[in-house]
Amino acid sequence: MPTNVTADYKKAEDAFRRARDPGERLACLKEMLRAVPKHKGTEHLQADIKTRIKQLTEELAGPRKGGRTGTSQTVRPEGAAQVALVGLPNAGKSRLHDRLTGSHAGAGPRPFAPLPGMLAFEDIRFQLVDLPPVSTEFMEPWLPNALRNADAALLVVDLSDPACVDHVPAVLRRLRECRIELVEYWPRPIGGVLPPPAPKPSDEVPPDPFALRLPTLLLANKSDLDPDPDEVRVLEELLGVRFPALAVSAKTGEGCDEIAPALFEGLAIVRVYTKAPGREADRDRPFTVRAGDTVRDVARLVHKDIAEGLRHARVWGSSGQFDGQQVGPDHPVADGDVVELHAR
Repeated sequence: MPTNVTADYKKAEDAFRRARDPGERLACLKEMLRAVPKHKGTEHLQADIKTRIKQLTEELAGPRKGGRTGTSQTVRPEGAAQVALVGLPNAGKSRLHDRLTGSHAGAGPRPFAPLPGMLAFEDIRFQLVDLPPVSTEFMEPWLPNALRNADAALLVVDLSDPACVDHVPAVLRRLRECRIELVEYWPRPIGGVLPPPAPKPSDEVPPDPFALRLPTLLLANKSDLDPDPDEVRVLEELLGVRFPALAVSAKTGEGCDEIAPALFEGLAIVRVYTKAPGREADRDRPFTVRAGDTVRDVARLVHKDIAEGLRHARVWGSSGQFDGQQVGPDHPVADGDVVELHAR
């Protein structure tokens, strides 16, 4: 049944998808519930929104006094993007996380809980979250929830394990049943290779706002054990997937230096540097947004009050026609721009 959602609802849903702060996400969910049309066609959607509001409210409240804390299910996003490592048992995922972030995840047994670490790229960092392995027999029940804050996924596959040809599709199906889909569609093509176009949603039935579609980079690990340069291509053909792929080795580090640039390119990261009037720009800590984002989006990262009172900005960089150009809040920014914000 068509849901015929309103423009206000679509705006709230888009804000929810973009929000990273739990408090902002909760506010967006409440606005979605307020704006969603109340009829039989939206009953399931209303129930989903109410469930998410309850879960997020409990998460923000913290563990109950005297209760069991259990395993933390989510990692608060930091850096330019949160990227989850997903893989089968013994694929080398934790050792790769250690290689990339220095987390010591592969040094020995550890509790099966999300483990964050930071991957540096030039003057920004990506947050890599190592998750427990997923197998055809078992997946931690909280793992799908741990993926909810992720912007992308790294699917780690053992090149030397012939069984992965059967197990990886089964794992993808298991995640899909939990409304998590690993997809090949990225905001920008990786390595200049264009994937097939993303399917267009129906005009009558909008996509499920809580079905997560994570752009995925396939990491064919243990490449040091099999030097055949065509092995990754053959593996993808056998798996029936078309993810962008890299051959890497957690043991030797081969190919690992290509991961961060691929994430930067594929996620369309844009670095923006801010300055106060009459001062030099702060070049040490850029704010990161995405291609197509605006001066207003940068202002939100600086401070909510500045974003609400933003009048205009001055821009130095490739997005302006000349250095110091005065632009409005809806002016799109480009990588490397310097922005001077002027609020009321």
